[in-house]
Amino acid sequence: MEFSRGGRVLLMGIVNVTPDSFSGDGLAADPEAAIRLGLEMAAAGADIVDVGGESTRPGHQPVPAAIETERAVPVVRRLAEAGLVVSIDTSKLEVATAAADAGAAIVNDVWGLRRSPGIAGLAAGRGLGLVLLHNQAGHEYGDLMTEIVASLGESVRAAEAAGVPRSRLAIDPGIGFGKTAEQNLVVLRELGRLAELELPVLVGVSRKSFLGKLFGQQGEERIQGTAAAVTAAVLRGADIVRVHDVALMKNVLQVAEALR
Repeated sequence: MEFSRGGRVLLMGIVNVTPDSFSGDGLAADPEAAIRLGLEMAAAGADIVDVGGESTRPGHQPVPAAIETERAVPVVRRLAEAGLVVSIDTSKLEVATAAADAGAAIVNDVWGLRRSPGIAGLAAGRGLGLVLLHNQAGHEYGDLMTEIVASLGESVRAAEAAGVPRSRLAIDPGIGFGKTAEQNLVVLRELGRLAELELPVLVGVSRKSFLGKLFGQQGEERIQGTAAAVTAAVLRGADIVRVHDVALMKNVLQVAEALR
């Protein structure tokens, strides 16, 4: 899977095969429902379906690779067999390998190779796309954007050293990962700084908690806030947006892209 900059913005739909998703959409108990959701997202316009078997919400409880694999990989397999472009959302090499065996075309590494650097070798050897997300323990920064760009640059160099070509790399500033609500807002405002790395940018703002903490948006209200944040991200250079509400955000993208 290759990514591109500056062209049509891609929609990545979220399928959480977990019991504890922050947005309440976890489907660990019903893999058939997760498969149906992925197919519905593709029919609604998702270019990529991102399947995750471990929650990454703040305060989440990590699960062993075997459980994460058991949850996510059967869903990956069925969606890939149906012809969808499937991404595996993980930071574990074992899970990424099993998902690649099942047909995943992309690894969405939520720790940017910092937990499992071997994911880069897997992506290089299998011809997979690789999304590198900025994450850290805690939210202490000197200069927020400078440090995010520097950290992502390190992840990119590690991927290239393992043999992943730049055409198969994308970067994600990690909205909601190792950042306060206010810092998430700064990242969105200054998203253009990521252009320094000259790679496609993925942004995930869908239903995130900063919409509640800063603006008091809860439940369905967060979909409206998501639409505003997605628009801002597209206008500031996002090439891929990761969302729960594919049909609604496809309409948002049509307008946002026309404005950029």
